[in-house]
Parts: sequence; C-alpha cells; structure tokens
Amino acid sequence: MRTYIVKQLGYGLISLFLLSVTIFIVVRATGDPATLIIGPGAQAEDLARVRVEWGLDQPWPVQYVSFIGRLVQGDFGRSFQYRVPVRDLYFQRLPNSLELAFAAFIVSLVIGIPLGIITAVKVDSGWDTAAKIIAMLGLSIPGFFVGLVMIIVFAVQLRWLPAAGSDTWLHLVMPSIALGWYFAASMLRLTRSSMLEVLDSEFVKLARLKGIPERVVIVRHAFKNAMIPVLTLAGINFVIMVNVAVIVETIFAWPGIGRLLYEGISFRDFPVVQGVVIMAGVMIIGINLFVDVLYALIDPRIRYT
Repeated sequence: MRTYIVKQLGYGLISLFLLSVTIFIVVRATGDPATLIIGPGAQAEDLARVRVEWGLDQPWPVQYVSFIGRLVQGDFGRSFQYRVPVRDLYFQRLPNSLELAFAAFIVSLVIGIPLGIITAVKVDSGWDTAAKIIAMLGLSIPGFFVGLVMIIVFAVQLRWLPAAGSDTWLHLVMPSIALGWYFAASMLRLTRSSMLEVLDSEFVKLARLKGIPERVVIVRHAFKNAMIPVLTLAGINFVIMVNVAVIVETIFAWPGIGRLLYEGISFRDFPVVQGVVIMAGVMIIGINLFVDVLYALIDPRIRYT
C-alpha cells in the first residue's frame, strides 16, 4: 500500500513539474508585461528599469529556477498590477470561488443524480427522452450563454435578480446555475450509464429473483454501487468549478479565482497567472491522488498493480 501511494505521489509531482514549465513558458510567450506596467509611450530606459526591478531581464532558465525556489517556500511572487503578494490575492478570492462552486455543485447534484436514476429505471420512456434532451443541451450550450440569457430575462426584463456582484445570496443564484448547468448534464449521463450497468449485473438480478421489492433493489443494491464513479466525478467537478469558472465569474462580476485569472491574463500579470494555474493543478492532482488511494483501500487488487 505504501509503495502504491508513493508511486501515485511521484506521478503527481511529475505532473506539477510539467505544468509549471508549461505555464511558465506560455505566459512569457504572450509578450513583454513591462509595457503594460508603465503604460503606452514609455521610454526605453523606463522599460529597462522595470524589467530589472521585476527580474524580467534575466534569461528564462534563471527566471524559472527563481520561480521554483520561491514556489517551494509558498511564495507565488508579487502581482504586477496590484503590487501585493499573489498568495494574499489568491486566498482573498478563494472563499468567493468556494461559495460559488459549492452552490453550483449542489445544482449539478440536484439535477443530475435524480434524473440519471429515473432515466435508468425508466429506459425508453418519456422521462428518458426528456433527460437525454437536457443532457444534450447541457453539454452543448456554453455556460456563459446561459448566464447572458438569464441576465437578460431575470435581471433586465423581470428584475427579479441582480445582474452582478456578490453582496447577497440573490447574487449567487444566476452564476451558480450558469456554472452548474454543464456539470449537471455530465452527472446525469454518468449516473444513467452507471445505474444501467449495475441494474444489468448478476447480483441485482438475483435480488429480484428473491422477491425483494423493486424500490429496495434500486435504492439499497443498485444505487449504492452505481454511485462510486459518480461521486468520484462529483469531487473532481467541484475542484474544477473552483478554478475554471473564468467566464462565468467575469460575466457576473463575481470576485473569485476565475476572475482573478482573467485579470492576470488581460494585464500579462505573470505571477498571478502562474499562481492560479499552479494552485489549480495542486487541487486537481490532490483530489485525484485521494481518489486513487480511496480506490486502493476499497479494492485490494489495485494496490498491487
């Protein structure tokens, strides 16, 4: 078991290293941030001074080594735009992203899991057809389009909900639905396919042959076993919601991690972009490692693969 955990941890560290190299190169390939720091019409000597001040005059390998050295100490650098440590900016915005992600997570569970179970039990019925349409629309219509439509309808025309901000719980309604829309569709499809697979298994057929009521078979036998991959996807989806809600947070002016990443990209704020992406990688790799270890505890055969 210990060997398995060490091996998975090693894979995670390699992934983080590759991610750090990739984001380091990509952000620097977008251009020189010195012109944005000073502004248009800057003199050559001013640009040179800013590059020296922020260490941008050094070769890329030297900058990368310095970046990794600070990163190991928990220092993501200082924001070009805000002139404060990126770590402070990140943890200042993180609670807002967690709040939005949790609300969107609830939306995805409330819509996806019940409809997935119903459609698996009532295959080829009207419920199944309706759920397939919902899943298709959820996976094909972008969340930002859903958000813009809701703003026009519920904020501009009906004036039921605020269009932007984060002051009250009403500000959370539309962005959580726009963000949870896609994930609800993916949860629905996975729940349906997982339930169909379990319902066709031998132990479910045996339970029915024993005369166990259908409701008990579905809830106690099928649902319990079908939820393992669904809950795994749910955990990964939550981490993704926290870190990649860039467009949704920008549309609704939600002060979260996604909007911080958008601001960092817009102003070529290298430290902000690098910090947000690295933290997203840490979260995703961490949740995958947790799931791998959990599977190893559940199924002893995995420990020796």
